[in-house]
Amino acid sequence: MLSSEEYKEICALRRQGWSVSAIAHRLGRDRKTVRAYLKGERTVGVRAVPHNEFFRFIPYCQQRLDDDPHLRANVLHSEIVELGYGGAYSTFTRALRRHLTRPCCELCHRGRGPTCGTVEDVQFDWVQLPAPPAEWDCGRQAYLLMGSLTRSGRWRAALTATNDLPHCVEAVDQVLRRLGGTGERWLFDRTPPVCSPAGKVTAAFQEIANYYAASIAIRPQMGPSIPATRARRSVVLHWWDTTADDLGVQTAQDSLDRLAERSDGWRRRADCDAWALLPLPSKPFPARICVQRRVDLHGLVPFEGNFYLLPAGLVGSEVGIRWRLDEPHLSITTTHGAVIACFLRAPRGAGRTIAGRSGPITLERPTRTSSAKAQTCTAGRIPRPRSRAALDQAQALSRRDDEQPTRPLPRAEDQEADPPRS
Repeated sequence: MLSSEEYKEICALRRQGWSVSAIAHRLGRDRKTVRAYLKGERTVGVRAVPHNEFFRFIPYCQQRLDDDPHLRANVLHSEIVELGYGGAYSTFTRALRRHLTRPCCELCHRGRGPTCGTVEDVQFDWVQLPAPPAEWDCGRQAYLLMGSLTRSGRWRAALTATNDLPHCVEAVDQVLRRLGGTGERWLFDRTPPVCSPAGKVTAAFQEIANYYAASIAIRPQMGPSIPATRARRSVVLHWWDTTADDLGVQTAQDSLDRLAERSDGWRRRADCDAWALLPLPSKPFPARICVQRRVDLHGLVPFEGNFYLLPAGLVGSEVGIRWRLDEPHLSITTTHGAVIACFLRAPRGAGRTIAGRSGPITLERPTRTSSAKAQTCTAGRIPRPRSRAALDQAQALSRRDDEQPTRPLPRAEDQEADPPRS
């Protein structure tokens, strides 16, 4: 920026016939700076604002981001290059971060309203329970999934027959509903239903986490266990050795819930209300539990502490039981998958015998789109087409390029000796 004395000297030397290069050499200034003052493109006392070509494309870019919050930057850069933008991709992304912000996607931030404090993380741990009662119908060992909040210390647990993927989903949903919500992040060990032996989260379990609006983190394979986790394990195992050996599965679950509720008072902290949980979807993830059972001599099929009555001609046959977690009924099928009967599912461990079918016998079941796909955001993979407002902005940019007026520049002789005050 030139001073008033320098500007007066430039004007005087120019009237004497000096060239721009000679004036710049005499004053020790750049030739472009001297030329800009002589042409009237710059004003004394006013710092020059650098020209940013991105400014005229801001309305178009903002409209495109409003239409598609997941629009990739390289796609948007290609679009404005076609409209006349000449900046490089790195310059464009830097200007995009500085001048514009992406709007929040309602699906990606489902249930993430303003909360007081920090959102909790949930740490999940599997506990093996040896020698369960025979009426539990789960073999030589049962499983317990324990979920604890990493900040407030609250924990809940759910009993399950196996730790395969469908039963794992059922246990996760039960633990979260007992906690009253889900954390922003789930912490897991390297268990097979969650990740591969290499420590990479499987695609199926990632879809489950997206359904509950949570992310997954895998804890390191090596390293000492957390003291609080060891304490909770010891409490659960002591409960199993002293209380749950002679109980039914639902009675044992109720006893475990009471134990977890009592532990809330033991670990209550003054700041426990500062940590928030995210809301849960109305129904569990639609995982399908499939187990094999044999029809006994009375035509009964056992499942989760209840019995379902089948026709006498199926005594001794091997049948399958299919139940989707978000549905109130289950199906009895042949080993090849043909549906024999449908029953309303009784509560787990109720000890009921269900004889009536809830609907007609069907051989084929219509496919149903998973509700997880409807509740999670799949945008961004394919760019959305430009809306009418974006097309109007593009047309205005093209018309502006075609009708760009040329402003006549003043001559050096027309400049006054005394510069205008800023």
